[in-house]
Amino acid sequence: MHRFALLGAAGYVAPRHMKAIHDTGNALVAACDPYDGVGIIDRYFPDCRFFTEVERFDRHLEKLRRRADAQPVDYVSICTPNYLHDAHCRLAMRIHADAICEKPLVISPWNLDQLSQLEAEYGKRVYTVLQLRLHPEACRLKARVEATPDAPFDVELTYITRRGPWYHQSWKGHEEKSGTLAMNIGIHFFDLLLWLFGPVSRSEVHLREPDRMRGVLELGRARVRWFLSIRAQDLPGGYVESGRHAHRKLVLGDDAFDFSAGFDDLHTRSYAEVLAGRGFGIDDARPSVELVHQIRTAAISRPPSRAGFTRRSED
Repeated sequence: MHRFALLGAAGYVAPRHMKAIHDTGNALVAACDPYDGVGIIDRYFPDCRFFTEVERFDRHLEKLRRRADAQPVDYVSICTPNYLHDAHCRLAMRIHADAICEKPLVISPWNLDQLSQLEAEYGKRVYTVLQLRLHPEACRLKARVEATPDAPFDVELTYITRRGPWYHQSWKGHEEKSGTLAMNIGIHFFDLLLWLFGPVSRSEVHLREPDRMRGVLELGRARVRWFLSIRAQDLPGGYVESGRHAHRKLVLGDDAFDFSAGFDDLHTRSYAEVLAGRGFGIDDARPSVELVHQIRTAAISRPPSRAGFTRRSED
């Protein structure tokens, strides 16, 4: 049984990590978050130590590592805001633990080089959660792509997920903390596209606003038109009325792949892969982090034709 610590215990995604630790037969022994509304811990690990200050959490983990009668933690799970991921991966390696970090691994790609150097220095690993690669629709999509190994593809990616005014007031609405919409909600899909269709040869950004973005990618085997939005009015007709608040679709030629559901056990599967020695690391995360940084900083260009985009994307 492995021993885990967790940073960001009150965050939206933290319960998925707790469940993954529990369901893979391991123990969460320490957790930390500035917000103390973390009763969810009792569902899985009622004896877990909890801290509201990262300094005391760090000291506790260091004590576990150094005391002869204590057991150190093997992994630190990181569910904190994006801009803290780099620092918290460093914390994990300092106490001689591997890190399992939520997406994105970092906001600025040059920090990946520093983490790689620390991996070599400490002899530890930094893993990232790229659970979309394990999604059933991704597996079906990969089989579709591999069935025609020489063909180029025309792809349209649409990811719309409703967010209220709170989003812009939280860290997610601040570019320097979230990395923009492309990093915060788009990183998984950009990773999936690069994994399936190869490296970027050209990227254009046609729209970049706080709540919606649009552009075109030329990849090794695909031309991709992509659209991201957190506006409820961009959802297809009838979605909100029927209680659906997310539309995640990838269209490949005449085939449509729906990613709006199917996420329930993907973190548990991601943890199982890490524990089996097959987890995704820094080199896996690098292409999508570099692409999103390019999208964040690129000049806005005018699309050569508006006919290729759906009406919904042009609203």
